[in-house]
Amino acid sequence: MEEILKNLPEKAKDKHKENKKFFAKLRKKPPKDLDRQMQEMHDEEFSRTNCLDCANCCKTTGPLFTNKDIERISKRLKLKPQQFIEQYLRIDEDKDYVLQEVPCTFLAADNYCLIYDVRPKACREFPHTDRKDFHKISNLTIKNTAICPAAYNIVEEMKRRIKI
Repeated sequence: MEEILKNLPEKAKDKHKENKKFFAKLRKKPPKDLDRQMQEMHDEEFSRTNCLDCANCCKTTGPLFTNKDIERISKRLKLKPQQFIEQYLRIDEDKDYVLQEVPCTFLAADNYCLIYDVRPKACREFPHTDRKDFHKISNLTIKNTAICPAAYNIVEEMKRRIKI
């Protein structure tokens, strides 16, 4: 896995123009059954991929925290929401709550999440390859191909299967 992660940003960069072109076409004319196809490719990839072997998303990026996330997590940690914010979060340039630092504070040495059952919505949905109206999040998906080997593989599979 280390070797895959080491090479992933460069591989994603090499495919960037190709992916931009593919997603531009996809946005203009998405197949009627795109969400079904995406769910299928997502499920196939994650039947082979174990996030606990990687956790690169937790090591290199931080999720956005919604107010609901903050409420739920602070309750679990027995903190007031404001205490949780002060201890773990900051406001980014888009005025969103994000982690003060990465890797994620809640990532254990064995790649398990210490708050898994109450983790932020952004973490639950990452890498967003099974999201409804998938064609609307192409920039996010392209960005995620440099972080997540599964997202990279899913985009490569999309280009093989979906003829635009």
